[in-house]
Amino acid sequence: MSGKEIYFSFFMFTSNVKPHDEQYRETVVRHIKELASYGYTGFEFPIAAPKETEHVSAKYAEDLVNYTNLRRHLDQQGLSHIKISTNVGVTPTADPSSSNPETQRKALEYLKSRVDITQALGGEIMMGPIIVPYAAFPEKPSSGKEPKKEYFWSDELQEQLKNRYDNARPILNELGKYAETKKVKLAIEPITHWETPAPNKLSQLIQFLGGVQSKQVGVVIDSAHEILDGDGPEIFKTQVEHLAREGRLHYIQISPPDRGAVHTSWIPWQSFLEPIVPVYKGPFSIEVFNAIPEFQELLRLTRRKFWIPGEDSANAYPSAYQIAKSAIEITQKQLSKIQSK
Repeated sequence: MSGKEIYFSFFMFTSNVKPHDEQYRETVVRHIKELASYGYTGFEFPIAAPKETEHVSAKYAEDLVNYTNLRRHLDQQGLSHIKISTNVGVTPTADPSSSNPETQRKALEYLKSRVDITQALGGEIMMGPIIVPYAAFPEKPSSGKEPKKEYFWSDELQEQLKNRYDNARPILNELGKYAETKKVKLAIEPITHWETPAPNKLSQLIQFLGGVQSKQVGVVIDSAHEILDGDGPEIFKTQVEHLAREGRLHYIQISPPDRGAVHTSWIPWQSFLEPIVPVYKGPFSIEVFNAIPEFQELLRLTRRKFWIPGEDSANAYPSAYQIAKSAIEITQKQLSKIQSK
């Protein structure tokens, strides 16, 4: 046992924990109780974004009541010791990087509502893609002659992003000041270029944060994205040390490049964990994207689904619980190796 706090992402089961659904609350409780028996001390809840037409204060107030009730239900079920972090993403109509002041205003209101939800769940960390909307690759203006969509790539994209980062910095700084009053850290996630336009690299996020005064705004480092888009182990080490000195190393995710089974994936455990363990005191969250319908096309998942007990019929392939159990076992083993050096 490593002695480190290890969380598990609910992306194994769903992209929406449906806090308003009393029946699904029992499913959430069942999953938590089973996985807690393996040694997980916390869970990462995806906080579903409202529909684009629902970015309104009344919807946010309703969400807050529902998540507050979900936390109360967990506590009543003997799970008051279980910790929760949240996974949040901005949307095209609530985008802090937009040049439209009204869209930016909506983004700040929306993100503050998600900080409130995180606090209501007893969480101390809100992470995710909160600069640029996930998977929203910017389109070029249509010429009206060609029906095929065209997108900004490479140099054109990077030039466009300069302005978008400048737009987002004051919004994220204001959000950081608000989150500090709620005792919630904001961990921005750099995500691979296969999935989203920006930021893709830890170096890009570090540069962005240079213009954000609030240290409440920091980063989550995800092993999957670092393997795919990182600058290599030597530079990674200096980046981790820099973020630790800055007080911006807020969260760590263990996830394989294929977003599947941790224990059979190609994770460079030593070069990833060695710089982190001495300077990071927070939780490690294991993130597996199961082949549930909402992720299949989005992430191009060709592998079989890890069948979910209580939802799917048992079959000869690994269950979600088996994958979660193997994941924490290898993570604890690898963390212990680093700690024993």
